[in-house]
Amino acid sequence: MPPKPKRIGILTAGGDSPGLNAAIRGVGKAAIGFYNMEIIGFRDGFRGLVEDRRLKLDKSTLAGILTVGGTILGTSRDKPHRMMIDGRMHNMTETIVKNYKRFGLDALVCLGGGGTQKNALRLHQAGLNVVTLPKTIDNDVSMTDATFGFATAMDIATEMIDRLHSTAHSHHRIIVAEVMGHRAGWLTLGAGIAGGADVILIPEIPYDINKIADAIRRRSKNGTNFSIVAVAEGAMAKEEARAYAAAEARKERAKSQKEKYAAKVELATLESRHVGNTTRLAKHLEELTHLESRLTILGYVQRGGTPSAADRLLATRLGCGAADAIEKGIFGVMIAAKGDGTEAVPLEKVAGKRKIVPVDHSWVQTARRVGTCMGD
Repeated sequence: MPPKPKRIGILTAGGDSPGLNAAIRGVGKAAIGFYNMEIIGFRDGFRGLVEDRRLKLDKSTLAGILTVGGTILGTSRDKPHRMMIDGRMHNMTETIVKNYKRFGLDALVCLGGGGTQKNALRLHQAGLNVVTLPKTIDNDVSMTDATFGFATAMDIATEMIDRLHSTAHSHHRIIVAEVMGHRAGWLTLGAGIAGGADVILIPEIPYDINKIADAIRRRSKNGTNFSIVAVAEGAMAKEEARAYAAAEARKERAKSQKEKYAAKVELATLESRHVGNTTRLAKHLEELTHLESRLTILGYVQRGGTPSAADRLLATRLGCGAADAIEKGIFGVMIAAKGDGTEAVPLEKVAGKRKIVPVDHSWVQTARRVGTCMGD
């Protein structure tokens, strides 16, 4: 009698990202067609595991989704240990463990960014066989060369910057383009270089607005009376960055609950003050340079649409890597992109860490060499 096929669950969590469907397809086709496994999709992230929102995935379900944006499973930012149920916050980890066993799962594949890696580690520590895939347009998941979603988002942001050049040139304006990225500047940096932005501002390099204005004025004196400023939404002026770093340090040093709470309140206050920062930056640059400025916020357009060939390839590779790991009985890992291959990295090395842009990274050096102002 042939052995019972392994049954695996799969879910997508966190923000949507190009390539999610390609990754679902990669996991599913390798698991079903190559390893003869069964696969069940759970709708809307971890909530689907709690509320029994299931979808059987088979060859027909997976057909035609490679090029489709978003996720056929839906997604949410619900956390297993802090989930809103009937208006109250609950720890649903035990319910997830029970349902995992009730559904006869041999493994659970979680597709997501930094938060998903932490949530997956908690479930692994609760006894589940978990494998994750790194997804985010920010490219900030630790221990992987790349995350799927990033390449497509960079293509989109680059195209938007390309289009802004013509109107900036025609009207002799400063065009400030806000690109997604709260804590990591990979997307702004990559799109800024590829799109020929004159100024690139990222969270890792706090800026001095006077130096930005000086760079724009120099361009005007040299006969170029327009500038493109690519700004990550999390980019900060030097004074703001110092205040934020000091608050983070106080949070790290805090020992009592009162101290920790005070530090969290301080950080939340700084976060709220940062809202609208790019609008203020554009206005301030106009005052300093006497050039008309306009602000464009790229927003959610960066997340949507058909995934690029690079993201489809990466997502498929990683998806197949997840099926390989499950077949080999390797759990508690994230399938990372390493060169042309993949690597199973323990979740303990990934969760709670963020891959930010090193200030001496080759992309930063490249930007400086072609004359891009980095704001410092």
